[in-house]
Amino acid sequence: MKNLELPAAPASSSRRHWLMGAVAGAAALAGVGLAWRKYQVQDGAPALDNSLWQMTFTTPDGKTLHMADLRGKPLLLNFWATWCPPCVEELPLLNSFFKENTEKGWQVVGLAVDQLEPVKRFLANSPLAFPVGMSGMPGLELSKSLGNLSGGLPFSVVFGADGQVAHRKIGKIKPEDLQAWAGLK
Repeated sequence: MKNLELPAAPASSSRRHWLMGAVAGAAALAGVGLAWRKYQVQDGAPALDNSLWQMTFTTPDGKTLHMADLRGKPLLLNFWATWCPPCVEELPLLNSFFKENTEKGWQVVGLAVDQLEPVKRFLANSPLAFPVGMSGMPGLELSKSLGNLSGGLPFSVVFGADGQVAHRKIGKIKPEDLQAWAGLK
């Protein structure tokens, strides 16, 4: 009996597999790049007009928080919610930053993208030294207008004394972020 040899796969088949792998890899990289771009804070966000400084928010205790009163000094504006674990985790750090830097002219405001009762309960258990305004779900639209195109929380915006955006951060703030921002005037 004669041994039958199978013909070797043509070189074009090997190239085809390599080409398909390369195309799949390029598509995966493109997808990752698009997702990264979509969920990052956008520096190309629309220019901030004066509408933020004309806004008012009700505080959990029923008072009115006027954004115009905060203009002229550095401001850290933080969007948060009681149902957002990283938001709740960063609040003590923001509170410490506020206490340590108030005399240096810094202001911190938390805008709760939440309902009133959960915020009241939260603040009863974990009081904050800085003011909190109730923005509710419209706060997500405000955060988007400030560069948070994905609407993720927590989201922070740092304004200089001139009222212009100096920094944006989506996600939990770290001590290094606050140290970098503290020198802002």
